[in-house]
Amino acid sequence: MRERINNQIRAKELRVIDDQGGNLGVLSFKDALKAAEEKGLDLIEISPNAVPPVAKIMDYGRYQYEASKKQKKMKQGGGKPSETKSIQVKIGTGEHDLALKAKTASKWLAEGHRIKIELFLTGRSKYMEEGFLRERLDRVLHLITENYKISDPYKKGPKGLAVTIEKAK
Repeated sequence: MRERINNQIRAKELRVIDDQGGNLGVLSFKDALKAAEEKGLDLIEISPNAVPPVAKIMDYGRYQYEASKKQKKMKQGGGKPSETKSIQVKIGTGEHDLALKAKTASKWLAEGHRIKIELFLTGRSKYMEEGFLRERLDRVLHLITENYKISDPYKKGPKGLAVTIEKAK
Protein backbone atom coordinates (compact mmCIF):
# COMPACT_ATOMS: atom_id res chain seq x y z
CA MET A 1 0.00 0.00 0.00
CA ARG A 2 1.36 3.40 -0.98
CA GLU A 3 1.17 6.44 1.25
CA ARG A 4 -1.13 9.26 0.28
CA ILE A 5 0.49 12.65 -0.15
CA ASN A 6 -0.87 16.20 -0.31
CA ASN A 7 -4.23 16.26 -2.17
CA GLN A 8 -4.57 12.45 -2.18
CA ILE A 9 -5.34 12.47 1.56
CA ARG A 10 -9.06 11.98 2.21
CA ALA A 11 -9.30 12.61 5.97
CA LYS A 12 -10.96 15.82 7.21
CA GLU A 13 -8.76 15.99 10.32
CA LEU A 14 -5.17 14.85 10.81
CA ARG A 15 -2.73 14.58 13.70
CA VAL A 16 0.25 16.42 12.23
CA ILE A 17 3.95 15.97 12.96
CA ASP A 18 6.26 18.71 11.64
CA ASP A 19 9.61 18.25 9.90
CA GLN A 20 11.53 18.51 13.20
CA GLY A 21 9.45 15.69 14.71
CA GLY A 22 7.34 18.00 16.90
CA ASN A 23 3.63 17.36 17.34
CA LEU A 24 1.44 20.13 15.90
CA GLY A 25 -1.71 18.46 17.22
CA VAL A 26 -4.96 17.72 15.39
CA LEU A 27 -5.47 20.08 12.43
CA SER A 28 -8.01 20.23 9.64
CA PHE A 29 -6.76 18.90 6.30
CA LYS A 30 -6.66 22.41 4.78
CA ASP A 31 -4.60 23.85 7.68
CA ALA A 32 -2.18 20.92 7.57
CA LEU A 33 -1.68 21.21 3.80
CA LYS A 34 -1.21 24.99 4.13
CA ALA A 35 1.46 24.46 6.85
CA ALA A 36 3.30 22.00 4.61
CA GLU A 37 3.18 24.31 1.57
CA GLU A 38 4.49 27.23 3.62
CA LYS A 39 7.61 25.19 4.42
CA GLY A 40 7.89 24.00 0.81
CA LEU A 41 7.41 20.37 1.88
CA ASP A 42 4.85 17.58 1.36
CA LEU A 43 2.11 16.33 3.68
CA ILE A 44 2.46 12.53 3.91
CA GLU A 45 -0.16 10.30 5.55
CA ILE A 46 2.01 7.84 7.50
CA SER A 47 -0.65 6.12 9.62
CA PRO A 48 -4.01 6.09 7.80
CA ASN A 49 -5.74 3.66 10.20
CA ALA A 50 -5.20 5.75 13.33
CA VAL A 51 -8.00 7.94 14.68
CA PRO A 52 -7.44 10.65 13.56
CA PRO A 53 -4.94 9.63 10.83
CA VAL A 54 -1.31 10.70 11.39
CA ALA A 55 0.42 12.84 8.76
CA LYS A 56 3.98 14.12 8.64
CA ILE A 57 5.33 17.25 7.00
CA MET A 58 8.53 16.36 5.13
CA ASP A 59 10.08 16.00 1.69
CA TYR A 60 8.48 13.00 -0.04
CA GLY A 61 11.74 11.95 -1.76
CA ARG A 62 13.52 11.84 1.59
CA TYR A 63 10.62 9.88 3.10
CA GLN A 64 10.88 7.26 0.34
CA TYR A 65 14.67 7.06 0.81
CA GLU A 66 14.34 6.47 4.57
CA ALA A 67 11.59 3.89 4.01
CA SER A 68 13.73 1.96 1.50
CA LYS A 69 16.69 2.09 3.91
CA LYS A 70 14.50 0.70 6.69
CA GLN A 71 13.24 -2.04 4.32
CA LYS A 72 16.82 -3.05 3.43
CA LYS A 73 17.82 -3.27 7.08
CA MET A 74 14.80 -5.48 7.80
CA LYS A 75 15.75 -7.79 4.91
CA GLN A 76 19.31 -8.10 6.19
CA GLY A 77 18.04 -9.13 9.59
CA GLY A 78 19.56 -6.29 11.58
CA GLY A 79 23.08 -6.77 12.90
CA LYS A 80 25.54 -9.58 12.50
CA PRO A 81 24.23 -13.07 11.74
CA SER A 82 24.17 -15.50 14.63
CA GLU A 83 26.32 -18.58 14.45
CA THR A 84 25.94 -21.96 16.10
CA LYS A 85 28.38 -22.36 18.97
CA SER A 86 29.13 -25.78 20.39
CA ILE A 87 29.62 -27.09 23.93
CA GLN A 88 30.70 -30.64 24.70
CA VAL A 89 30.11 -32.46 27.96
CA LYS A 90 30.78 -36.04 28.96
CA ILE A 91 28.82 -38.32 31.25
CA GLY A 92 31.28 -37.91 34.11
CA THR A 93 31.69 -34.11 33.85
CA GLY A 94 31.62 -32.60 37.35
CA GLU A 95 29.14 -30.02 38.61
CA HIS A 96 31.67 -27.17 38.72
CA ASP A 97 32.72 -27.76 35.10
CA LEU A 98 29.07 -27.93 34.06
CA ALA A 99 28.43 -24.60 35.80
CA LEU A 100 31.31 -23.02 33.86
CA LYS A 101 30.02 -24.38 30.55
CA ALA A 102 26.49 -23.17 31.38
CA LYS A 103 27.88 -19.71 32.17
CA THR A 104 29.59 -19.61 28.77
CA ALA A 105 26.39 -20.80 27.10
CA SER A 106 24.38 -18.07 28.86
CA LYS A 107 26.83 -15.44 27.60
CA TRP A 108 26.54 -16.74 24.04
CA LEU A 109 22.73 -16.80 24.25
CA ALA A 110 22.76 -13.17 25.41
CA GLU A 111 24.80 -12.33 22.29
CA GLY A 112 22.12 -14.03 20.16
CA HIS A 113 23.98 -17.19 19.10
CA ARG A 114 22.49 -20.67 18.81
CA ILE A 115 24.17 -23.30 20.96
CA LYS A 116 24.57 -26.99 20.25
CA ILE A 117 25.15 -28.90 23.48
CA GLU A 118 26.63 -32.33 22.87
CA LEU A 119 26.89 -35.20 25.31
CA PHE A 120 30.09 -36.82 24.06
CA LEU A 121 29.94 -40.60 24.42
CA THR A 122 32.83 -43.03 24.25
CA GLY A 123 33.00 -46.83 24.34
CA ARG A 124 30.25 -48.57 26.26
CA SER A 125 28.49 -45.35 27.20
CA LYS A 126 27.18 -45.13 23.61
CA TYR A 127 24.82 -48.01 24.41
CA MET A 128 23.38 -46.65 27.66
CA GLU A 129 19.67 -46.04 28.11
CA GLU A 130 18.56 -42.85 26.32
CA GLY A 131 16.56 -41.60 29.31
CA PHE A 132 19.71 -41.62 31.44
CA LEU A 133 21.68 -39.82 28.73
CA ARG A 134 19.01 -37.11 28.40
CA GLU A 135 19.09 -36.58 32.15
CA ARG A 136 22.89 -36.06 31.94
CA LEU A 137 22.38 -33.49 29.15
CA ASP A 138 19.59 -31.75 31.09
CA ARG A 139 22.03 -31.06 33.95
CA VAL A 140 23.67 -28.40 31.74
CA LEU A 141 20.34 -26.98 30.52
CA HIS A 142 19.13 -26.44 34.11
CA LEU A 143 22.21 -24.34 34.92
CA ILE A 144 21.77 -21.89 32.00
CA THR A 145 20.57 -18.51 33.31
CA GLU A 146 19.27 -16.93 30.04
CA ASN A 147 15.77 -17.67 28.75
CA TYR A 148 16.05 -20.16 25.90
CA LYS A 149 13.97 -22.46 23.76
CA ILE A 150 14.95 -25.78 22.25
CA SER A 151 15.21 -25.18 18.50
CA ASP A 152 16.44 -28.66 17.56
CA PRO A 153 15.30 -31.48 19.89
CA TYR A 154 17.46 -34.29 21.26
CA LYS A 155 19.18 -36.18 18.46
CA LYS A 156 21.41 -39.18 18.65
CA GLY A 157 24.46 -38.72 16.43
CA PRO A 158 27.73 -40.54 15.84
CA LYS A 159 29.43 -38.74 18.74
CA GLY A 160 26.52 -39.03 21.16
CA LEU A 161 23.39 -37.09 22.09
CA ALA A 162 22.94 -33.44 21.09
CA VAL A 163 20.39 -30.67 21.57
CA THR A 164 20.35 -27.17 20.02
CA ILE A 165 18.99 -24.15 21.89
CA GLU A 166 18.46 -20.51 21.02
CA LYS A 167 17.38 -17.38 22.86
CA ALA A 168 13.64 -17.19 23.54
CA LYS A 169 12.08 -14.06 22.05
